[in-house]
Amino acid sequence: MTDAHAHAPLSSEIEPKGDLCIRTLAMPADTNANGDIFGGWLLSQMDLGGGVFASKAAKSRTVTVAIDAMNFRKAVNVGDLVSVHANLVRIGRTSITVHLEAWVLRRREQQSILVTDGNFTYVSIDEQGHPQPIQRDGATIET
Repeated sequence: MTDAHAHAPLSSEIEPKGDLCIRTLAMPADTNANGDIFGGWLLSQMDLGGGVFASKAAKSRTVTVAIDAMNFRKAVNVGDLVSVHANLVRIGRTSITVHLEAWVLRRREQQSILVTDGNFTYVSIDEQGHPQPIQRDGATIET
């Protein structure tokens, strides 16, 4: 990427897209040995938010089965307000794929920053933990 492109954000990087699923504060306990917010912590926040979105969309309990296309774009700092936003990508027979974006609002700043995004796939499960067809508006989705 050239310098000219490095400063020009993509239209999708200007503001959060999708449903706000979770908002939390990055704390000192969430840091790695170098004092940076641990990537695994951020990933877990995204998975929590995506799970809320997927369960609501599937109208059932869901479990995470895949995480694809993760982009760690910028660091998260202690004190950043982290927001996770979700967009539906695809609903299959038993699975739902969600695009998640993690945005931060840094102290003393007005504009949110896209820090991480990726696609998470969840499967709808029954009470025994077995995959089950996703129901929508009273009908089973057969795609």
